Amino acid sequence: MNRTTKSELVAGLTGKLARASTIYVTDFTGLKVKNLTELRRRFRRAGMEYVVVKNTLALRALQEASVPGLEGTMKGPTAFVLAERDPVGAAKILAEFEKEFQRPTVKAGRLEGRPVTATEVAQLATLPSREQLLGQVGGALQAPLSALVGALNGLLYQMVGALEALREQRTDAA
Repeated sequence: MNRTTKSELVAGLTGKLARASTIYVTDFTGLKVKNLTELRRRFRRAGMEYVVVKNTLALRALQEASVPGLEGTMKGPTAFVLAERDPVGAAKILAEFEKEFQRPTVKAGRLEGRPVTATEVAQLATLPSREQLLGQVGGALQAPLSALVGALNGLLYQMVGALEALREQRTDAA
Protein backbone atom coordinates (compact mmCIF):
# COMPACT_ATOMS: atom_id res chain seq x y z
CA MET A 1 0.00 0.00 0.00
CA ASN A 2 1.50 3.36 -0.95
CA ARG A 3 1.61 6.42 1.28
CA THR A 4 -1.32 8.19 -0.44
CA THR A 5 -3.60 5.18 -0.07
CA LYS A 6 -2.64 4.82 3.58
CA SER A 7 -3.33 8.48 4.33
CA GLU A 8 -6.73 8.26 2.58
CA LEU A 9 -7.57 5.15 4.58
CA VAL A 10 -6.54 6.83 7.84
CA ALA A 11 -8.57 9.94 6.97
CA GLY A 12 -11.66 7.84 6.22
CA LEU A 13 -11.29 5.85 9.42
CA THR A 14 -10.68 9.02 11.43
CA GLY A 15 -13.99 10.44 10.21
CA LYS A 16 -15.84 7.23 11.06
CA LEU A 17 -14.26 7.09 14.53
CA ALA A 18 -15.14 10.72 15.20
CA ARG A 19 -18.82 10.15 14.21
CA ALA A 20 -19.25 6.90 16.12
CA SER A 21 -20.65 7.17 19.63
CA THR A 22 -19.92 3.47 20.15
CA ILE A 23 -16.64 1.75 19.28
CA TYR A 24 -15.95 -1.88 20.10
CA VAL A 25 -12.52 -3.37 19.39
CA THR A 26 -12.61 -7.08 18.48
CA ASP A 27 -10.18 -9.88 17.73
CA PHE A 28 -11.35 -11.90 14.74
CA THR A 29 -8.58 -14.54 14.82
CA GLY A 30 -9.78 -17.81 13.29
CA LEU A 31 -12.89 -16.34 11.69
CA LYS A 32 -13.40 -17.59 8.14
CA VAL A 33 -13.84 -15.05 5.35
CA LYS A 34 -17.42 -16.16 4.64
CA ASN A 35 -18.29 -15.74 8.34
CA LEU A 36 -16.59 -12.34 8.44
CA THR A 37 -18.67 -11.30 5.43
CA GLU A 38 -21.84 -12.47 7.19
CA LEU A 39 -20.89 -10.48 10.29
CA ARG A 40 -20.38 -7.35 8.18
CA ARG A 41 -23.81 -7.89 6.58
CA ARG A 42 -25.49 -8.13 9.98
CA PHE A 43 -23.89 -4.90 11.11
CA ARG A 44 -24.73 -3.16 7.83
CA ARG A 45 -28.42 -4.19 8.16
CA ALA A 46 -28.43 -2.65 11.63
CA GLY A 47 -26.89 0.60 10.37
CA MET A 48 -23.45 -0.09 11.81
CA GLU A 49 -20.06 -0.94 10.38
CA TYR A 50 -17.42 -3.62 11.00
CA VAL A 51 -14.01 -2.37 9.88
CA VAL A 52 -10.84 -4.47 9.66
CA VAL A 53 -7.71 -2.33 9.53
CA LYS A 54 -3.99 -2.64 10.17
CA ASN A 55 -3.02 -1.78 13.73
CA THR A 56 -0.53 0.94 12.77
CA LEU A 57 -3.15 2.71 10.65
CA ALA A 58 -5.79 2.22 13.35
CA LEU A 59 -3.48 3.78 15.94
CA ARG A 60 -2.94 6.80 13.72
CA ALA A 61 -6.68 7.18 13.12
CA LEU A 62 -7.46 6.86 16.84
CA GLN A 63 -4.91 9.56 17.60
CA GLU A 64 -6.24 11.90 14.88
CA ALA A 65 -9.86 11.34 15.98
CA SER A 66 -8.88 12.01 19.63
CA VAL A 67 -10.19 8.64 20.85
CA PRO A 68 -7.99 7.73 23.84
CA GLY A 69 -7.79 4.48 25.75
CA LEU A 70 -7.89 1.93 22.93
CA GLU A 71 -4.20 1.97 22.04
CA GLY A 72 -3.44 -0.99 24.31
CA THR A 73 -5.88 -3.23 22.41
CA MET A 74 -4.08 -2.87 19.08
CA LYS A 75 -2.30 -6.22 19.16
CA GLY A 76 -3.05 -9.07 16.79
CA PRO A 77 -5.87 -9.09 14.23
CA THR A 78 -8.10 -6.17 15.13
CA ALA A 79 -11.42 -4.88 13.83
CA PHE A 80 -13.69 -2.04 14.94
CA VAL A 81 -17.44 -2.10 15.39
CA LEU A 82 -18.60 1.46 14.71
CA ALA A 83 -22.12 2.52 15.66
CA GLU A 84 -23.46 6.04 15.67
CA ARG A 85 -26.36 4.97 17.91
CA ASP A 86 -27.72 1.82 19.58
CA PRO A 87 -24.74 0.42 21.51
CA VAL A 88 -26.97 -2.39 22.80
CA GLY A 89 -27.80 -3.53 19.26
CA ALA A 90 -24.11 -3.70 18.37
CA ALA A 91 -23.34 -5.69 21.52
CA LYS A 92 -26.23 -8.08 20.77
CA ILE A 93 -24.96 -8.74 17.24
CA LEU A 94 -21.48 -9.47 18.59
CA ALA A 95 -22.83 -11.76 21.32
CA GLU A 96 -25.07 -13.71 18.91
CA PHE A 97 -22.27 -14.13 16.41
CA GLU A 98 -19.85 -15.19 19.14
CA LYS A 99 -22.37 -17.84 20.29
CA GLU A 100 -22.62 -19.20 16.75
CA PHE A 101 -18.94 -19.18 15.74
CA GLN A 102 -16.99 -18.61 19.01
CA ARG A 103 -15.54 -15.53 17.34
CA PRO A 104 -14.94 -12.56 17.30
CA THR A 105 -13.98 -11.77 20.86
CA VAL A 106 -14.36 -8.28 22.24
CA LYS A 107 -11.16 -6.71 23.55
CA ALA A 108 -12.55 -3.37 24.80
CA GLY A 109 -14.47 -0.37 23.61
CA ARG A 110 -15.71 3.17 24.10
CA LEU A 111 -19.31 4.08 24.71
CA GLU A 112 -20.30 7.75 24.60
CA GLY A 113 -16.66 8.69 25.26
CA ARG A 114 -16.32 6.35 28.24
CA PRO A 115 -14.09 3.24 28.14
CA VAL A 116 -15.86 -0.12 28.50
CA THR A 117 -14.46 -3.58 29.10
CA ALA A 118 -15.35 -6.80 27.31
CA THR A 119 -17.43 -7.82 30.35
CA GLU A 120 -19.44 -4.61 30.17
CA VAL A 121 -20.09 -5.16 26.46
CA ALA A 122 -21.38 -8.66 27.29
CA GLN A 123 -23.67 -7.14 29.93
CA LEU A 124 -24.97 -4.62 27.38
CA ALA A 125 -25.94 -7.52 25.12
CA THR A 126 -28.32 -8.81 27.80
CA LEU A 127 -30.29 -5.55 27.98
CA PRO A 128 -33.58 -5.22 26.11
CA SER A 129 -33.43 -3.47 22.75
CA ARG A 130 -34.33 0.20 22.37
CA GLU A 131 -37.73 -0.68 20.91
CA GLN A 132 -38.51 -3.02 23.82
CA LEU A 133 -37.52 -0.34 26.34
CA LEU A 134 -39.71 2.23 24.60
CA GLY A 135 -42.59 -0.26 24.65
CA GLN A 136 -42.11 -0.82 28.37
CA VAL A 137 -42.08 2.93 29.03
CA GLY A 138 -45.19 3.37 26.89
CA GLY A 139 -46.95 0.58 28.78
CA ALA A 140 -45.98 2.08 32.10
CA LEU A 141 -47.39 5.45 31.02
CA GLN A 142 -50.53 3.91 29.53
CA ALA A 143 -51.55 1.86 32.60
CA PRO A 144 -52.50 4.78 34.89
CA LEU A 145 -54.18 6.62 32.03
CA SER A 146 -56.36 3.65 31.11
CA ALA A 147 -57.27 3.19 34.79
CA LEU A 148 -58.37 6.84 34.88
CA VAL A 149 -60.42 6.42 31.70
CA GLY A 150 -62.05 3.30 33.18
CA ALA A 151 -62.93 5.15 36.38
CA LEU A 152 -64.38 8.11 34.48
CA ASN A 153 -66.31 5.74 32.24
CA GLY A 154 -67.75 3.99 35.31
CA LEU A 155 -68.87 7.34 36.75
CA LEU A 156 -70.50 8.24 33.45
CA TYR A 157 -72.43 4.94 33.39
CA GLN A 158 -73.58 5.51 37.01
CA MET A 159 -74.75 9.01 36.10
CA VAL A 160 -76.63 7.72 33.07
CA GLY A 161 -78.20 4.97 35.24
CA ALA A 162 -79.29 7.51 37.85
CA LEU A 163 -80.81 9.80 35.21
CA GLU A 164 -82.60 6.86 33.62
CA ALA A 165 -84.05 5.81 37.01
CA LEU A 166 -85.14 9.41 37.67
CA ARG A 167 -86.85 9.57 34.25
CA GLU A 168 -88.69 6.30 34.89
CA GLN A 169 -89.74 7.47 38.34
CA ARG A 170 -91.19 10.70 36.93
CA THR A 171 -93.01 8.93 34.07
CA ASP A 172 -94.55 6.50 36.59
CA ALA A 173 -95.64 9.39 38.82
CA ALA A 174 -97.24 11.27 35.92
